[in-house]
Amino acid sequence: MELRDGDLVLRPWADDDVPALVAACNDPEIARWIPVIPSPYTEDDARAFIGGQSRADPEYTVPEHSFAMTVDGMLAGAIGMSINSMNYRGRIGYWVAASVRGSGVCTRALRVLSRWALDELELQRLDLITDPENVASQRVAEKVGFQREGVLRAHLRHPDGRIRDSVMFSLLPGELRE
Repeated sequence: MELRDGDLVLRPWADDDVPALVAACNDPEIARWIPVIPSPYTEDDARAFIGGQSRADPEYTVPEHSFAMTVDGMLAGAIGMSINSMNYRGRIGYWVAASVRGSGVCTRALRVLSRWALDELELQRLDLITDPENVASQRVAEKVGFQREGVLRAHLRHPDGRIRDSVMFSLLPGELRE
């Protein structure tokens, strides 16, 4: 399945994505904000991710709906969504390659995925968490209509052992901004 918005395509991951995935995920900003992404990021890590697993944390699996975010056929990032066991709530995560940061591609991708989740899957709530210092990611969420709910204290363990807070955002049906 693919989701589209003009030149932006959210599509399933393919083995051909390994080199671009490795290059993008070796950006220190990705590891800074997303502690489950290994650093350094290897081809084996990319293959495990594409295969639905994480080499860094065997208990972490790729979300049920995991998409390569592409613009004009080039990898621009990743976006994915897990759905809770009762099938009414989704949790979205994303990252964007350094070459397209600030271009609006992540906002467009989040809007497309959120619209599909709310309209087609009829989810009743979408969750999204960010690091408290990741202001760019928070702005993306807010542009799409996600509302800041609060801080989850001591929420995520980073590879260096630090346990950091997270900021929780949510989006309910009728709140999506176009």
